[in-house]
Amino acid sequence: MGSYIIRRLLAFIPTLLVVSFLVFMMTRLVPGDAAAMMLGQEATTEQREQLRQELGLDRSVTEQAITWYGNAFRGDLGHSYFLHQPVTEALVSRLPVTLSVTLFAMFFAIVVGISAGVVASVRHGRFLDWGVMLIAIFGLSIPVFWLALNMIFIFSVRLGWFPTGGYVPITDGFFEYLRHLFMPSIALGLAYTALIARMTRSTMLEVLQQDFVRTARAKGLGQRIVILRHALRNALIPIITIIGISAGELLAGSVITETVFNLPGVGRLIVDGVRRRDFPVVQGGILIITLSYLLINLIADLLYAWANPRIRYE
Repeated sequence: MGSYIIRRLLAFIPTLLVVSFLVFMMTRLVPGDAAAMMLGQEATTEQREQLRQELGLDRSVTEQAITWYGNAFRGDLGHSYFLHQPVTEALVSRLPVTLSVTLFAMFFAIVVGISAGVVASVRHGRFLDWGVMLIAIFGLSIPVFWLALNMIFIFSVRLGWFPTGGYVPITDGFFEYLRHLFMPSIALGLAYTALIARMTRSTMLEVLQQDFVRTARAKGLGQRIVILRHALRNALIPIITIIGISAGELLAGSVITETVFNLPGVGRLIVDGVRRRDFPVVQGGILIITLSYLLINLIADLLYAWANPRIRYE
């Protein structure tokens, strides 16, 4: 297991290099003058040229890339042009917001999705099964931004149950922390809840037809034990795969949620960086999201061995 984890971690390096290179090139190929955007239209030519020299934008793309990679290998992702602080510091300060929304959304998707899928498979062909699948299709069809805006209108503007946006750290009160995260998490996680529910139902229906399930029932085991201990455990492999993919997509999808709910997370920081031509922020933010996605998929692979002890990693 240890050697497998080390090999997977080493395999991250080529992926991160390729992703960072592509992002670096795309930011440099965007038309327009970054220095002119920062200083505004009233800036003189001398002022713009001075800023280009300070930021290193007057050098060739190759020189800029070599410098950035050299600093990145030392843990220095650069300095934000607009925030006037190191990119690493800016990302670390905003990472708890993105992780909080993503984790709550993932928790909601896993608990509700797996529960709904199991219930639908047990009640296959009945009204409850059709109802769960109808809600799942509905959840997959709703755009995140549309759902978020309607939740704000109903639960914040009309009913006043939740704040319209913003973020409160957990250190300022756990209840307020949950109130500010509830709507963003539901809006972000609903589509993945539906996806997990459909996958759970499909896999459970296949497992419930297996001989070992009939044998367990013939031995007189209760329905709950047969479903949870035998059927669900053997159906977890494809469910874990979907959860791993969904968790990575949730990190990327948090950009929309953070923008709508005015959350100071990594996603919104990247969007602001793109709009302001703050290249180091964009490069560092996407690099962190890519690394998080790779780590999530590694954890999903390791969970396969827990779900099925016959799987061995060497």
